Amino acid sequence: MPLALCASISSLALVAGCGADGGAAAEEEAEVSVGPAVPAYVSRPDLTAPDIEVTTAAAAPEADGSVVLLGPKSEGAPLNGVLIVDETGEPIWIHSTESRSYDVRVQELDGEPVLTWWQGTSPVVGMGLGQFVVVDDSYREIATITTGDDVEPGQADIHEGRLTSDGTALIAAYVKEQIDLTPVGGPEDGWVWDNVVQEVDVDTGEVLFSWRSLDHVPLEATKSEFSDDGGTEEEPFDYFHVNSVAEDADGSLLISARNTWGVYDVDRESGEVLWTLGGEESDFDLGDGVEFAWQHDAERQADGTLTLFDNQSEPDIGPTSRGLRLALDEQAGTATLVTEYLPPDPDRLAGSQGSLEVLPNGNVFIGWGSRPYYSEFDADGTLLWDAALGSGDNYRAYRAEWSATPADPPDAVLEDGAVYVSWNGATEVASWRLVAGEDEVAAEAGEPVARSGFETRLPVDGDPAYLAVEALDAEGRVLGSTVPSD
Repeated sequence: MPLALCASISSLALVAGCGADGGAAAEEEAEVSVGPAVPAYVSRPDLTAPDIEVTTAAAAPEADGSVVLLGPKSEGAPLNGVLIVDETGEPIWIHSTESRSYDVRVQELDGEPVLTWWQGTSPVVGMGLGQFVVVDDSYREIATITTGDDVEPGQADIHEGRLTSDGTALIAAYVKEQIDLTPVGGPEDGWVWDNVVQEVDVDTGEVLFSWRSLDHVPLEATKSEFSDDGGTEEEPFDYFHVNSVAEDADGSLLISARNTWGVYDVDRESGEVLWTLGGEESDFDLGDGVEFAWQHDAERQADGTLTLFDNQSEPDIGPTSRGLRLALDEQAGTATLVTEYLPPDPDRLAGSQGSLEVLPNGNVFIGWGSRPYYSEFDADGTLLWDAALGSGDNYRAYRAEWSATPADPPDAVLEDGAVYVSWNGATEVASWRLVAGEDEVAAEAGEPVARSGFETRLPVDGDPAYLAVEALDAEGRVLGSTVPSD
């Protein structure tokens, strides 16, 4: 049985075009025909969110207290910003941002859970100049993270903002460099995007490690085709296109490069590439079903396997995008397929973006990037459920535990004999109750009414002189209160 918020999707017209270099021009764009139903809230008429439809394949999403974190975007979408929803797709936090937001996730800083996302400008499609924002569990900003040293401040790219247990962040940047492009069919005085990976101390902004792709990976490794109208200072050739940076088990860094089809294990001290998986210079023989193309989000898992999101598209290589779990034997130099995670439709090709997350229970959560869906699978690759965004695309999708009580009070409006109440971002509200009487001293609390989604309607008896509303947790404790406006 499908679970839905409002109306189902009316139409999705995705155009995932690529640049002349065959690479990243689709990295952030998807033209979307927006469906007619967008949730509207009396208590927060300024907020809108995509209409998300969840369909069940083998098991409905488990109500385990975790949330889904998204950064919906695209022209015409009801929201460009940060969105947290529950397992049914019902909004919990709707946060519009001036620019598009990327890589929205729950992480840990100094032993405490935080929420992070990228915001900034995107002068070139698929690349960004900005910073990562860090907020606490009341949504107060506590830090920002960006580039430094040999890269100008404010050039942190959209693709990665990963916090480490050492209080540092792994980020990336794209920097123009003039170079001889004849090895890839370009001019001697051409221009290329050099890809920079930095490790930055969150508290001080000090750059602890900096790595550049041109120092370690040759132009000839690219899978992108050079175009006669590229390779200029205005349009540098995008030969590498870093899109994820993660710690490996031994402390080295796993760097995924979309445009070389390669994953690189990089020594954290010297910057030396220890091994390459995939692409033109693979140190591994790829077993049946392993070869990936235009991939994203390469990570080492606790069991030693390596996971990634295999786009297979832009330009198209295979019939569908998919998730992959691979076993690497570094001594033998082999990579074998452990599990393949396939979408419910046979041709869900994502020309850009995408993510794969292994959940604490062993399930796998996939965001389909430029295709506006996210899905959960069991560890063996069986699809459990699939969700469709009513509009807009999304860089990465995560499912994680997140508990928050906003610094701002709830919002409530008295209209037509009822109070409409919401608390944008609050995760622990189980019920609401009215407090009414002749004055604040004489007011009495009514019976709790179960929270019914982002906004709850509370009927009002009579015309009390004093009226307030309280938010209660599952134990009946008061989390916050407010006086309705009218």
